[in-house]
Amino acid sequence: MSERHKPHNGRDSSGHFKVKQADVEELRTDPRGEEFVRDDVRLGGAVEDVGRNAGTHGKRIEELVDENRANTERLADSNRESAEEDRGSR
Repeated sequence: MSERHKPHNGRDSSGHFKVKQADVEELRTDPRGEEFVRDDVRLGGAVEDVGRNAGTHGKRIEELVDENRANTERLADSNRESAEEDRGSR
């Protein structure tokens, strides 16, 4: 496999991670921590949470995405049903 087709796994060509890694909960307790995270996200696009509770935030986001998907499908189904009823009454 040529060098340019190898996966980078989130690392740059020197082997360092592209995304800053930090314990977000620890940064939030710092008086200027949220400002640091905001700047890192603005400049680099992301901060990888490597703290003890890092997975719990991702799990909650996954639950919200699933809930949103179910709500969207339910709304789309009700819209289709009402559109079919409207066509049938003409």
